[in-house]
Parts: sequence; structure tokens; C-alpha cells
Amino acid sequence: MINILLVDDHQVVLDGLKFYFENSKKYRIKDTASNGLEVLSILEKKSFDLIITDISMPKMNGMEWVEAVRAKDKDQKILIMTMMGEIQHIKKLLALGVNGYLLKNSKQSELFNAIDEIMLGERYFSEEVTKNIMSDLMGKKLSPKTRLTVEVPLTDREKEVLSLIVEECSNQEIADSLFISLRTVDSHKRNLLEKTGAKNIA
Repeated sequence: MINILLVDDHQVVLDGLKFYFENSKKYRIKDTASNGLEVLSILEKKSFDLIITDISMPKMNGMEWVEAVRAKDKDQKILIMTMMGEIQHIKKLLALGVNGYLLKNSKQSELFNAIDEIMLGERYFSEEVTKNIMSDLMGKKLSPKTRLTVEVPLTDREKEVLSLIVEECSNQEIADSLFISLRTVDSHKRNLLEKTGAKNIA
């Protein structure tokens, strides 16, 4: 059983997410919180396999509490689930070491898929988040309609490369980290750009 802490300042969102997990034999909502201060207080008494959290909250927001937790615990698994898909928020939180980033328009099946991948030690980005990252890399702004409708199926290796791109690693650093050649790094980047619709490679 995967024990989860849900964090959101809107009760209707917490209730909706709890409904997703209500009949699950695999996932269990162990507790909920409405802001970062509550999260820190709860974590002093309880442990969780995964924390699913929004960003925008009163008292202490998602970025602030994630940074505080990461200073003490590098291994706590954290999945961001928010309406905020702007690249500055994505890059900041991924730099803090969150394990996944979903937008709240994601389906229940994608949420469960994200949890499963994170629990296996992978990082998970929703399709729209992946496109926003790659669009930023290419300096190409996509319309909201395009971002929401295009699917981005990524291989495990492409996800690893994307994670390192977000961390602003150079091609050489990516190659060294993944034990692959620079030519292979270029190939993965090319595939990412093609899959996300940013096909104009300089």
C-alpha cells in the first residue's frame, strides 16, 4: 500500500482527489494538509511514501515547503499537481528535486501512472509540462490548444535527458551522467524536439 499525503488549500480539490483513491487497494490517503506549515508539522509525526501537492497556498506555499523539506530529506518523493504550468515554476521545482509535475487537467489514469513511475524511482512530467520545457529550450511559444492536444510519449532515456536539460546541464555533463556519447545526447535531444513539436533545430 502506497501511503500518500495530499496538500491543497481548496477543500473541494482535496475531496475530489480523495474520491479518486477511495476504492483503491494500491494507494491510501493517509493525511491531508492545506498549506506548507501544516505539511512540516505533519512530517514531524508521520512518514509518507509520496506527497502530492499544489504550489499556490497561504502561509507557506509549495515551493517554500518543498525547499524546507529537501534541505533535510533528499529522498522524500514529491509530486506537484497544480494549475501553474509556467516554465519558471516548473524549472524552479525540478531544480529543488521534485519527482514529478502534473497539471490539474490530468486524467485519473495519468495521475496513477505518475505515482507508479515515481515509486519506481523515475521522474514524471505530464505531456503539457514536457512541451513547455522543450518550448522554453527552443525559445518557441506554443498555443494553449496545441499544448493540450499533442501527445508526448517519451522513452525512459528521453525522460532522463529531459531531467538533465531542466537542470541546465551541458551536453557533456549529460553524456557523463548517463554514460553515453555526445552524439547520442544530440540524438535524444533531436527526438525530444520532434516529439514536442519544436522541430526547428538551430
